[in-house]
Amino acid sequence: MILCDDLTGEWASTVAATGRRAIELMVVTSLREREQVPDLWLCPALLKKDRFDLVLEKATELGVRRIQPVLTRRCVADKLNLERARTVTVEAAEQCARTALPELAGPVKLEALLREWPEDRTLFFADEMGGQPAAQAFAGSTSAAILIGPEGGFDDAEREAVRALPQARPITLGPRILRGETAAIAALSVWMASVGDW
Repeated sequence: MILCDDLTGEWASTVAATGRRAIELMVVTSLREREQVPDLWLCPALLKKDRFDLVLEKATELGVRRIQPVLTRRCVADKLNLERARTVTVEAAEQCARTALPELAGPVKLEALLREWPEDRTLFFADEMGGQPAAQAFAGSTSAAILIGPEGGFDDAEREAVRALPQARPITLGPRILRGETAAIAALSVWMASVGDW
């Protein structure tokens, strides 16, 4: 049996004892150390459950360090079952033999996210009103985050608040309007290809 603890890595084990309600495993040997992941956060606006599950799954597969869900004025969802979300990330990691899970935070309002934003972390935000092409903007970035808006996009006041943040950099993901889950996956893929661990 293979075990992964999200701290030290992956381990081979054998069944030492079984009971009606428990099983005891004995760790035999280390198979792989916990993988290093780039210092990239994903800050996606909450979407409908199935669509947000897809974001959680693909962000885990692509190797983000932290997922920070965001509540915006146009979000169609306003709650996230963190236990269920954690299950989605664990299953995605198991399917892809990942040894590192992303840190999963509870949803925060956009205003709170911006107010508490770290000074040393660039916040790239996908802005349908335009910005620098993502691949160009990402070049050479470290300690970064990507903010993806809701299905209806950011409203004008939110866009102004994000743009007012000194660490914010508006980006464009091309000429097409993308759904929230597609934008998240596309932006992560471009970042990983540009400066991540691909």
